[in-house]
Amino acid sequence: MLELDVALETPFTLTELAAIVKQRAEATAEVSYTRKLLDRGVGHCAKKLGEEAVEMALAAVAEDRDRVIGEAADLLYHLFVVLQARGVELAEVEAVLQKRSAQSGLAEKASRMPDRRPPDL
Repeated sequence: MLELDVALETPFTLTELAAIVKQRAEATAEVSYTRKLLDRGVGHCAKKLGEEAVEMALAAVAEDRDRVIGEAADLLYHLFVVLQARGVELAEVEAVLQKRSAQSGLAEKASRMPDRRPPDL
């Protein structure tokens, strides 16, 4: 059984995170870190996402479980900020994931990659 440090009546969802980011994007930069990030442009938001991805990767190989969880949360938040900056809805991403899940991961990846096999001699 999974134990959480904070007792929640209902699990927090990525849909809720998307809604929170959207709501905070409508606030002023004086009260919203999300708005402050968005005001600096998509390039800045993408840079922050990249930084968080590196921190997550490093934590995955060198930190304890709690640090990995915290970095994963940071990464997801910054991903949702980038999606907000680009006007991409979570439902659009979910639709792609749903389509991709209809086949194996290897088959799906192969369908997106050009054939890299050397030509027959």
